[in-house]
Amino acid sequence: MRETAKSTGTERRHYRVALICAVTAAGMLGLAYAAVPLYTLFCQVTGFAGTTQRAERPADTVLDRVVTIRFDANVAPGLGWKFQPVQRTMDVKIGENALAFYKAENISDRPIVGTATFNVAPEAAGAYFNKIECFCFQEQRLEPGESIDMPVSFFVDPAIVEDEIAGHLTQITLSYTFHPAEKQKAAALQASTPAAERPSASESGS
Repeated sequence: MRETAKSTGTERRHYRVALICAVTAAGMLGLAYAAVPLYTLFCQVTGFAGTTQRAERPADTVLDRVVTIRFDANVAPGLGWKFQPVQRTMDVKIGENALAFYKAENISDRPIVGTATFNVAPEAAGAYFNKIECFCFQEQRLEPGESIDMPVSFFVDPAIVEDEIAGHLTQITLSYTFHPAEKQKAAALQASTPAAERPSASESGS
């Protein structure tokens, strides 16, 4: 009887440990899925990692102080585009709404949909760099040989002058990188699909 009771107690402890592990794993998985939108929201609110802000209207105040905006363009591997800024630099007053252009051209022989990621440098400027309209807000489709001028309307928040670090900046670089939209969608789908439901290597290659 003692051995039976001891065995039952051991099984219960094993079951309890297994249950705790399963709950912990499920919780970690849930946090992993929530981490991406939460991180994005955090970056948008704080300007962390040079993430720019989105504004509904221009600033109410324009300061008599000029900052130089430099424009940078990049293309991710696998995207058959040429992508570059129309202007390399622009001097704007802090709080002044400005309009800049980037140009993209599809140099491949097929239609391509691209999507742009962006940031500013130094990172401290991210919380004060506001965009009212931008080509990066939606995907861009270009037919073979098609080119397009894409605008970005922006301003630097006058509150930047009160920042101990960003307040001393005289130059800010706005950088974009275009990626193939279908690859980003496929990666997002792959990340959100449970491993048990993903096709095997042999199935995906067939």
